[in-house]
Amino acid sequence: MKITLPDGSEKLFDRVVSAGEVAADIGAGLAKAAIGAKVDGELYDLNRPLPGDCELAIITRPREDKKGKSKWRDGKVDADAMYLLRHSCAHVMAEAICKIWPETQLAYGPPLDNGFYYDISLDTPISSDDFVKIEAEMKRIVEADRVFTRYELDADTGFPKLDEEGNKYKIDNAKRACAKGSKTLSWYVTGEAQGVTPWASLTVAPKPENFEDLCMGPHVPSTGAIGAFKVMSIASSNWHGDVTKDKFQRVYGTAFFTQADLEEHLENLEQARQRDHKVIGPKLGFYTIDEQVGQGLILWKPNGAVVRQELQNFIGEHLTRQGYKQVFTPHIGKLGLYKTSGHYPYYQESQYPPLINQDQVQLLAEEGCTCAELSSRMEAGEIDGYMLKPMNCPHHIRIFASDKHSYRDLPVRLAEFGTVYRWEQSGELGGMTRVRGFTQDDAHLFCTEDQLDAELAGCLELVKIVFKTLGMDDYRVRVGLRDPDGDKYVGESEQWDRAEAACIKAAESLGVEFISEQGEAAFYGPKIDFVVKDVIGREWQLGTVQVDYQLPIRFDLSYTGADNKEHRPVMIHRAPFGSMERFIGVLIEHFNGAFPLWLSPQQIRVLPISDKFVEYAQSVTDKLKAAGFRVEIDANNERLNAKIKVAQEAKVPYMLIVGGKDQDAGTVSVRHRSEGDKGAVPVEAFIADAIAERDERKLAGS
Repeated sequence: MKITLPDGSEKLFDRVVSAGEVAADIGAGLAKAAIGAKVDGELYDLNRPLPGDCELAIITRPREDKKGKSKWRDGKVDADAMYLLRHSCAHVMAEAICKIWPETQLAYGPPLDNGFYYDISLDTPISSDDFVKIEAEMKRIVEADRVFTRYELDADTGFPKLDEEGNKYKIDNAKRACAKGSKTLSWYVTGEAQGVTPWASLTVAPKPENFEDLCMGPHVPSTGAIGAFKVMSIASSNWHGDVTKDKFQRVYGTAFFTQADLEEHLENLEQARQRDHKVIGPKLGFYTIDEQVGQGLILWKPNGAVVRQELQNFIGEHLTRQGYKQVFTPHIGKLGLYKTSGHYPYYQESQYPPLINQDQVQLLAEEGCTCAELSSRMEAGEIDGYMLKPMNCPHHIRIFASDKHSYRDLPVRLAEFGTVYRWEQSGELGGMTRVRGFTQDDAHLFCTEDQLDAELAGCLELVKIVFKTLGMDDYRVRVGLRDPDGDKYVGESEQWDRAEAACIKAAESLGVEFISEQGEAAFYGPKIDFVVKDVIGREWQLGTVQVDYQLPIRFDLSYTGADNKEHRPVMIHRAPFGSMERFIGVLIEHFNGAFPLWLSPQQIRVLPISDKFVEYAQSVTDKLKAAGFRVEIDANNERLNAKIKVAQEAKVPYMLIVGGKDQDAGTVSVRHRSEGDKGAVPVEAFIADAIAERDERKLAGS
């Protein structure tokens, strides 16, 4: 067996070996740290026999720093190591629950990005009061350091075993696995199985005191490899997510390699809870969601509208500088438009159903047309339907196509803050970050192939300006490529190769970390996505840039070249903010509602210390308004401390306190929401400094 390691070196063996044996051959330190392996891109148990000649990477637990936190290689969390850890901890939690409630039937328990869950069927309700005893049982299992032992049975032997166990959910899981091509069924025993070699057929039943679960794996070598864990929450769910099917209790947990990591995670969760835009946003008057209007549809209130408009003005300045032209398009379009573009039926499940007019409804009713027949006739084009637009690009394409273009006209850059509509499941909706109607800072560029690199550079410049201005400097880039074996992509391979090469070249020019992921491209072209890390370490996918050779073909777009012949333009889709709703929801949490001066809905509040100074306060306010500030007077008959508290809670950047000395000297006593009292300054001096802070869009003091 020839084993190729990540550094290109090779190990040769004259027998079948496991990844664990290879690790031991390399060194005792590696063998001790190893918890799993990746073999030709697939996760493996450490003791699983290798398939033959292969590429092998050993997955290790992280080292610990002086504070007991995980110290990952190159500072990057190993997603595979976390997967193994959390999948194994889900298995341990399932065992603990079954030990406490023996009548439990397990359904499904996957790892997640931030933890894991297990769906269980159990008549006894589990509450948060039970978490302590679940964790205590999990602790006993982990401290016992029992090995995870896998055994396999062929389907003819495995299904009778499952039938005897009587868990219909595991039977269904097994049938689904076989339908996907699996010829064997696998179980994991927490502990040793008598008379069985791991990864071999079972000859003697597992020891009765040891827990086992139908599972594809993989897992860490033993329960002792699981570091710190916590049961987090309980929710309800349904089998396969279908509300008409069996109801489950979904128990969520999380796991980390060290206690310090867990504590940091819990602190971040508390920070996230305090920063939750679904709480802060309505409280500060940014938005509301109304049942009579509809879930997932944002009603922008005045304060939120200020932030949105300021962001639009900000990026609008750069659009003008880069030569974009503003357009406006309707909220609906003919069904055929989206058929031509491919958005229907590619994304049919996430779109609102087509609309037909009342005359057609009446006629179809008289014909006795069923819903299924209606759908079929609309698909065939026999009925002229309309759709709430799921994308702006087909509308911009038709604007481009409405005029003849020469190569001298290109590039054509069309921009719109266009509202689109997607049908999201109710359970997936979440405040401003997951909605059914949202506005994109959308633009589509039509250019020659020779102009593609420069236009991509301009798009990326916009994204960098946005992130830098808002202090979101910690981001990574993901280049979404097509899956060569996928069937959702349209167009010729040669065109895809050119588009992907352009995206990778552009990503390289950014000078930041980027990764390429197959299967993440849009159906019409590759894309560059920006994943931003906020102030408490959470990642958000925000801006995107896409290269598209296909839609110009599907819509038969052309321009006249220097050779006087017709040529096909290349199209770029780009949205630096992405969705205004999502972006501002993220910003609310990033700034904890305390926006920098230029974005704050109310920038300054003037606080007279008594009624005697309201007139002077009004004169200060008039000067501030003349300078373009959003300012109010708090002339309520309240004590000064009460007024300050109200302004602090509203997260107003500056409070200007005015009394007798200020009136006599022409000054204001400045108080900043986070820096406290800054002393008395002349009104004109404050205004000059505030203008500089606002117009330069400074983050200082935010």
